[in-house]
Amino acid sequence: MTAPLAAALLPLALLAPAASPVSVVEADFDPATAFVPPAAISYASDLVPYGAHVRIVTDRSVPGRTVLTLKASGLAPGHEFPAHLHTGRCGADPASSGPHYQDEVDPVQPSTDPAYANERNELRLALRTDGRGRGSATTVVGWQPRPGEARSLVLHAGTPAGPHAAGDRVACVRLDG
Repeated sequence: MTAPLAAALLPLALLAPAASPVSVVEADFDPATAFVPPAAISYASDLVPYGAHVRIVTDRSVPGRTVLTLKASGLAPGHEFPAHLHTGRCGADPASSGPHYQDEVDPVQPSTDPAYANERNELRLALRTDGRGRGSATTVVGWQPRPGEARSLVLHAGTPAGPHAAGDRVACVRLDG
């Protein structure tokens, strides 16, 4: 390559790559007290053992739509984990992940109004594990999260009230790097 051509191409090489419409987060669950802040935190090692694995693929390639796929292995077998996008980052305190992310934010928090707290306004999944602790779930919503506002995906302990009823926060996965 000639020097003038290389000099002309250098500015192109320095450009940041365009944000991909598909993001992948893959991590093993660790305790919140790990020396290096983990990408995936377990708050209940009986349901989400340390070393259990999670993979989250978020596809925003179609304007006005988000497809999220959650795959996990090593979790408690035969269990249902309601999962939701949350606004806060994962931390040592399970509450640090904040409230559920909502496309249209309920002005009254915590949000309990069914006009806001529903499957059209929140990204919800129900991850069911098989006898070996593996499971996957996919959901599609007709909107895309606002940049920087959906910071984590939280797995809740299931409750007998139904597939999307959230119990205690048992794990958190950091989505914003």
